Amino acid sequence: MHEQALMAELKQVVDQLLSKEPGTRVTRVRLWIGALSHLTEEDLRQRWAETFAQTPAEKAELEVECSEDLEDPRALSVVLVDLDLAPSVPA
Repeated sequence: MHEQALMAELKQVVDQLLSKEPGTRVTRVRLWIGALSHLTEEDLRQRWAETFAQTPAEKAELEVECSEDLEDPRALSVVLVDLDLAPSVPA
């Protein structure tokens, strides 16, 4: 359940950024996974595909850094480090 909440939070952040840039899509995303987030890189990639299916972030290239620092104050989190946008491609 915690993983779903992390992805919902992440989607909210991405959607908010996209709303400020109408007509754009996400081309690349850099994410940081906290050591206590209960997500592996593979889990995150799968959940990204499910969470962002049929959205402007669906085909984004994911770059994922996994922390092993249990003492990091963000250890329970997934952090959006960077996001690249480009104009949407007409269908």
